[in-house]
Amino acid sequence: MATAAHLISNTLPSVKQLQCFLAVAHELNFRRAAERLSMTQPPLTRQIQSLEALLRQPLFSRSTHAVSLTEAGRALVGKAEKILADLDALSADSLSRQHRLRIGLTRTLDFTRIAPVAARLALLDSGDEIDSPDLTSAQLLQCLAQQTLDLVLTGEKGAGDEQGVQYRWICREPLLVALPARHPASRQESVSLNDLSGLPLFWFARRANPAFYDKCEQLFAQLKTPLTKRKEPEDSLTMLSHIARGKGFALLPQSKCAFAQAGLCYRPLPDREAQQLAIDVYAATRRHDARAVLLQALNTLSDSAP
Repeated sequence: MATAAHLISNTLPSVKQLQCFLAVAHELNFRRAAERLSMTQPPLTRQIQSLEALLRQPLFSRSTHAVSLTEAGRALVGKAEKILADLDALSADSLSRQHRLRIGLTRTLDFTRIAPVAARLALLDSGDEIDSPDLTSAQLLQCLAQQTLDLVLTGEKGAGDEQGVQYRWICREPLLVALPARHPASRQESVSLNDLSGLPLFWFARRANPAFYDKCEQLFAQLKTPLTKRKEPEDSLTMLSHIARGKGFALLPQSKCAFAQAGLCYRPLPDREAQQLAIDVYAATRRHDARAVLLQALNTLSDSAP
C-alpha cells in the first residue's frame, strides 16, 4: 500500500504540539495551560513556537497583559480538536469503554463537602475513572463534546450552544458571602448584597460559566447601588487573603468556604437572594450515549437529589 511521503516525514505537527496548542487556546494563559498539562511554562512555550515555525504563521497574539488567538489560530482549533478526538477513538478499546466511564467534576465546587453527592460518587462502580481536573464547567462541556469525558458535573447548564448535550438535575449548592470580619455587615446573621455596596466584588469572567454569570447579573441589576467588580485572582487563597484585609468580598459556593483566616468570615444571603443565586448542579452527558453503565451512573447520581 502506497503512502504519501509527506505523511511519514517529520514535517507534520506532533500530538504534543497540538495538545499544547489547544491548552493555550482554551485558557488564553500560558501558565494555566502549563498547569493543565502538568508541565512547566518554558517547554510549553517551546512547543508552541515549534508549531508556529512548522506552520509558518503565528497562532497567538501576545502582550504583557493578554494572549489571544490569531485568525490562523482560530482556524486551527477545530482541526486540532478533531485530530486528537480521532486519535483518542483509535487508541480506545471499544469493548472496554462499554463498561468504563470518564467523569469530570467542575473546579467551582468541592464535591467532597457536598455530602449527598460525595456519597453517590463513592457508590459508582470502582471501574469508573473519576477525574477532578482544574477546569471550569464550560471547559468540561468542551471535553464532553470532544469525547475525552463521558459524564461531567457542572454548575448550571451550558450557555445553550452545545450540540447534542443532555442534562439531569442533581442538587442545589447555596452561595455564601465571604467578607471582611471588620465590616459592619459581618455582625448580621445574613448579609444582603445591598449591605456591601461600598466593597468591590471579586468576580469571574463570563466565559467560565455564561449561564451562571447571566443568572447572577439579573439579580445584580436589581440592587439599589450597582456593584463595583474586580477581577478575581486565579488563586482563591490569594483572593480570600485580600478579603481578610478589607479589599473586597466574594460570593462562594458553600462547599468552598472551608478556609479560615483571621479577618475573614462567611455569612449566608437573605432567602430571596439565596434562592436566586444558588448554583444548580447538573450531570451532563452526550445525548445519544445510551450505554447501560452511563444510565446506571445517572440514576445513582440522581438519587442524591432531596
